[in-house]
Amino acid sequence: MSGTSMDGVDGIAVEFRTGEAPRVLADAFVGFADGLRDALFALQQPGENEIEREALAASALAARYAVCCHELLRSANVPPSGVRAIGVHGQTVRHRPEKGYTRQINNPALLAEMTHIDVIADFRSRDVAAGGQGAPLVPAFHAQIFGAPDEMRVVCNLGGISNITVLPPTRAQSSGRNDEYSGRAAQASEVVRGFDCGPANVLLDEWAQRHLGAPFDEGGRFAAGGTVNQTLLNALLAEPFFEQAPPKSTGRDLFNTEWLDAKLAGFEALAPADVQATLLALTAVSIAREIERHAPLCRGVFVCGGGARNPELLKALERALDQTGVSGVPVMTTEALGVPPHHVESLAFAWLAMRCVARTAGNLPAVTGAAGERVLGAIYPR
Repeated sequence: MSGTSMDGVDGIAVEFRTGEAPRVLADAFVGFADGLRDALFALQQPGENEIEREALAASALAARYAVCCHELLRSANVPPSGVRAIGVHGQTVRHRPEKGYTRQINNPALLAEMTHIDVIADFRSRDVAAGGQGAPLVPAFHAQIFGAPDEMRVVCNLGGISNITVLPPTRAQSSGRNDEYSGRAAQASEVVRGFDCGPANVLLDEWAQRHLGAPFDEGGRFAAGGTVNQTLLNALLAEPFFEQAPPKSTGRDLFNTEWLDAKLAGFEALAPADVQATLLALTAVSIAREIERHAPLCRGVFVCGGGARNPELLKALERALDQTGVSGVPVMTTEALGVPPHHVESLAFAWLAMRCVARTAGNLPAVTGAAGERVLGAIYPR
């Protein structure tokens, strides 16, 4: 998995057995060189000679995926012949489901050639072809491993973009509403839902790079040194996306440096740390509001993704929830449910690859808005 933050590749070697929890054999992280990261950033916007630049970046990206795969094989002590498939997300450079397309660049044929393992890629396109958003795709996986019989949970991924998965009690899903779930909970509480909430690390990282010369705000210390500006926060929250009803997804097509600079017009006198603190609050408040709207009875929020390593962001999310009708709900990482937060997304795409091999649907139409369940992914044989 390489996500919106575009810092590198998270990989996992995992064994799936029917009726058992996934067994993780190894994990690995392979960073991007500055040149590749710059090339991927440049492809976020229209530019000259895009076709060639995309092809070259895709091949360079596949080479990094191959390094990650070889490291996983070495760490797990598994030969290529012992792996059924590699599930690879690709790098999103455009996401425009309202226009009928999403673009994750990749060279899966080259990756198959370099690893001698079947590669499954392009997971999102089939859902978009069926009228869906193509994202988020991880809620189906979250439902498989994080659901509980007697309580509603929220899984919150803090990558470049934030998204949540609302997991109703599994008992309610299988047997209809139980007695506890009445009133507000009657609003379709028995179905798994999920959607993007807004920016997370994408803007925090951009501001840290601009003012610290660092790729991210280590431990949230830059934000902790500032004060939230409520006027700016209100201006940021005025973006119509935040009030849009799901299904919905977003990315750098909307939340990018141009968006941020336009919103900051008139706030030039603010200290950079105050802007960072306000961007942190934007992430927390936008998530908390969605949880209040769509999961008012949740008993816990379980965070994964790179933002799980930012204690200031987790504290801000807990404070934001306390200011809504979901006060007192604890915020913790998915480690509390037995899965390290940096494993979750790569584990999800391994799971989606497994579903593709089995010709089993990987999407949730209630999440993406697709016309129905679809088998996701294209297979590139070894």
